[in-house]
Amino acid sequence: MAEGHAKSQAPSHAQDFTLRLEQGQGYEFRVKFDWPGVADLLLDEPEPLGGKHGPNAARLIAAAVANCLSASLYFCLHGKFKQVPGPIRAEVTGRLERNAQGRYRVAGIDVAIALSDDADSLQYLDRCSQQFEDFCIVTESIRAGIPVSVKVTDGAGKLVHEHA
Repeated sequence: MAEGHAKSQAPSHAQDFTLRLEQGQGYEFRVKFDWPGVADLLLDEPEPLGGKHGPNAARLIAAAVANCLSASLYFCLHGKFKQVPGPIRAEVTGRLERNAQGRYRVAGIDVAIALSDDADSLQYLDRCSQQFEDFCIVTESIRAGIPVSVKVTDGAGKLVHEHA
């Protein structure tokens, strides 16, 4: 979702942000965020390299995509159209594959977003389904190099949006 998500405007100046990482034991890194009061995040690699004491970078990418999409959908429903949807849940699956040199790369991300409400009870769901992905900074940036598929289901399990 857009930083400081504002109404659609002409392109403006860039917004920078800076995070700091400090190495701990082995492959552990502590992320220090640029917002006061936000707790540090411990990153680590899976075994056998690391101790799996926190998520690794690939998992953060997947979490960022799912979070951004979910927040963007919520913004459209609630912030833009004043709907009051129940809690949104998301499940994200990242796919690691080896490239031609045998190195792992994130080869795809699949996001399944589940709404708590039936589609019929959300008046502007059709409109939001058509536009929420376009406002997600992370997903649209990552799609330049990694395929991202998205599915949204309502509280009854009915598919209300799909982008392959």
